[in-house]
Amino acid sequence: MTIPTLADFEDAAATLRGIITRTPLDESLHLSEVLGVPVHLKLENLQRTGSFKIRGATYRLSRLTEEERARGVVAASAGNHAQGVALAAQRLGIAATIFMPLGVPVPKLLATRGYGAEVILEGATVETPLRLAAEFAERTGAVLIHPFDHRDIIVGQGTLGLELFEDLPDIDTVVMGIGGGGLIAGVTAAIKARAAAVGRTVRVIGVQAENSAPYPSSLAAGSPLQIETLPTIADGIAVARPGDLPFEIIKELVDEVVTVTEDDIARALLVLLERAKQVVEPAGAVGVAAMLAGKVVPKGRTVTVLSGGNIDPLLLQRVVAHGLAASGRYMSLRIPLPDRPGQLARVSELLALVGANVTEVLHTRHGQGMQISEVVLQLSVETRGEEHRALVITTLKEAGFFPTVVAD
Repeated sequence: MTIPTLADFEDAAATLRGIITRTPLDESLHLSEVLGVPVHLKLENLQRTGSFKIRGATYRLSRLTEEERARGVVAASAGNHAQGVALAAQRLGIAATIFMPLGVPVPKLLATRGYGAEVILEGATVETPLRLAAEFAERTGAVLIHPFDHRDIIVGQGTLGLELFEDLPDIDTVVMGIGGGGLIAGVTAAIKARAAAVGRTVRVIGVQAENSAPYPSSLAAGSPLQIETLPTIADGIAVARPGDLPFEIIKELVDEVVTVTEDDIARALLVLLERAKQVVEPAGAVGVAAMLAGKVVPKGRTVTVLSGGNIDPLLLQRVVAHGLAASGRYMSLRIPLPDRPGQLARVSELLALVGANVTEVLHTRHGQGMQISEVVLQLSVETRGEEHRALVITTLKEAGFFPTVVAD
């Protein structure tokens, strides 16, 4: 694939003007202080449909012929591409069918249906809907709107790169997530072309979830590879194979690709909620996760793209709890005690002494491996960080108790 030109991206930006939202670029004082460089957040979580996907979907559909529009469109997505295609199709009067995996977050499902698309749920991951959508296109003649492996999709997503450079002309580093690769391919090509036109360079770093990261091995091999994926909370970037077209651009232009763990992502979501006041889905937080985890060392003026905000409230609740635990601010303890009066009161006294707040208590005589003369105390405790967490455990041990931290 020939890399799109600056003129291609400018044409797409003109097409999208008045349709998409020009999302803010907000400096994060907290992240800037923690990381030691100016850090800005591109708030695509505030974009129409809640993610950047409306850019590529709208531009792709706008370039369909009248004959193609009459045939309708079909797409497959875990949620954000689905909403982008559904809304773009609604605006243009095109019939849309969307295949989505079972277990897709409810807000994404309801929004896609709300934009008028017919939704078909099938498969555990997005790979099954992708296959079914291709079969549907072959069977019915509908135009397949791939989430990342099409030039128009890449060019539409790349309009975000133009906005970054216009809003922050002295930008040095961009850190952003990678799924199939359409967003980072477009943004990198656009921003590097714009920077080169004025004699500057911009460093771009991609981030994948460790449990679903085909890019590092594919880049090492020099061609896209299919991998076995594991479940990840970052469902928006969970793919088993890079897109062919994005891969060629990423291989040539992206400076580095790193991975982050589930704990890294959960911690980043918590920081964004507490310090930036931004509700972000896990896939949109991986850039922040990589910087906070030390996987990326930002240099100069740095932007990370919060690519989407469509998170299920139930998942958000679980992720926040996991993020608290990963940050040393919450833990569950299991403490065996002699079955005699006063033991529970003594543990409570010790926890109060060190300022740990108990949120849940289970006191039971039943459990595997327990002696007849024992009970088990299970506690959920709020702490103030890793040092305070260690102090709680040390205090209990010095008093003759033997707490075990229960994995969350």
